[in-house]
Amino acid sequence: MKLVLILVLFSSLMFAQQNPPTTVKYVDLKKYVGLWYEVAKIPNSFQDQCVKGTTAKYTLTKDGEIYVTNSCIDEDGELDAADGVVRVVDKKSNAKLEVSFVSFLGWRPFWGDYWIIGLDANYEWAVIGTPDRKYGWVLSRTPSQSAEVLAEINIILKQNGYYPGSFVSSPQ
Repeated sequence: MKLVLILVLFSSLMFAQQNPPTTVKYVDLKKYVGLWYEVAKIPNSFQDQCVKGTTAKYTLTKDGEIYVTNSCIDEDGELDAADGVVRVVDKKSNAKLEVSFVSFLGWRPFWGDYWIIGLDANYEWAVIGTPDRKYGWVLSRTPSQSAEVLAEINIILKQNGYYPGSFVSSPQ
């Protein structure tokens, strides 16, 4: 049984390395900025403190820089917020981004992948993934989405090698 599990994990890893998720063709960053509600995510250690109300607010400066503030409500009912910087990795599509929330005297040694793999035509929802599929988020302009939209998002997740069951709902 352990050998089968090891083989499944190895083949999944090989698939992820050879077939990274496919990003959307193009993201208009002026339309993308603003407030997004986290509808679902793959659980991760850097959001363990969040129990509800998780949002991301993106701001585009006149100089073309993008800032993000991620916030949530923690177990004590307190607001937990983190400010970061976004940089565009693929300037042709604007769909491959990186985010950093750590700065040492202006130097940012840590960047995390942020690939937009699904995006509503009207920028009402977005699906975010990473090349290794370790992380993923479903974002929405509203605190929730319809069952029809969530079904469409699940198709996008499956097409990109994600298991939709690994995503958990994020209470607002």
